[in-house]
Amino acid sequence: MPAILLDIEGTTTDISFVHQTLFPYSRDGMDRFIRTNYQQPIMQEYLRQIAEDIHLQSFSHHQLDLIISQLIQWIDNDVKNSSLKGIQGLQWEQGYSEGTYQSHIYEDVLPALKKWKEENYSIGIFSSGSIKAQKLLFRYSKYGDLRMFFNHFFDTKTGPKKEPDSYLTIAKAMGYPPNQIHFFSDVTEELDAAKKTGYQTTQMVRDGTVAGTAHPTVGTFLTT
Repeated sequence: MPAILLDIEGTTTDISFVHQTLFPYSRDGMDRFIRTNYQQPIMQEYLRQIAEDIHLQSFSHHQLDLIISQLIQWIDNDVKNSSLKGIQGLQWEQGYSEGTYQSHIYEDVLPALKKWKEENYSIGIFSSGSIKAQKLLFRYSKYGDLRMFFNHFFDTKTGPKKEPDSYLTIAKAMGYPPNQIHFFSDVTEELDAAKKTGYQTTQMVRDGTVAGTAHPTVGTFLTT
């Protein structure tokens, strides 16, 4: 029984949904969200880690202005900070549950997921967004709750997406040798890293993606 590993942005989901819906929602609401929720235990954990990341001696509520400013700067620069991703997951949960938006999923994804499940593939996700954010995206899709199709979720706590060691860690967690896992992503450098460890690789070429030459390419999962 082989395995499938999927990227999200540009693979299962239009990049514009993340960059034009989720990121602006997070950025615009960050100040209020932090000030309203900073006393919650999970938020305290994230804020203490951010204080450490930006070399503050410790965290206190007097530093909220500085931390909020840093978070917004990270959003603007698309920085893959785990604590930022965790806070965004909490923000997006609120937005999804209030019906502010539904996640975008390409129309060929659900048929592919059904086909792979019928063929007993193990299916995983590897995205820079937090695992919480990944599960929210697939829970609140326009096709309903798709979480049932996935066996594994991985984020950058596993490791950077452009580093081969991350894919070795994922293979071990999924329980398959690398050569039995097929990784789909729109990003050549991610595919390069996976291929170096023995993965099968395919570049997804959606609208706006520039096709490379180092990996097989497809424009839809319906051809896989």
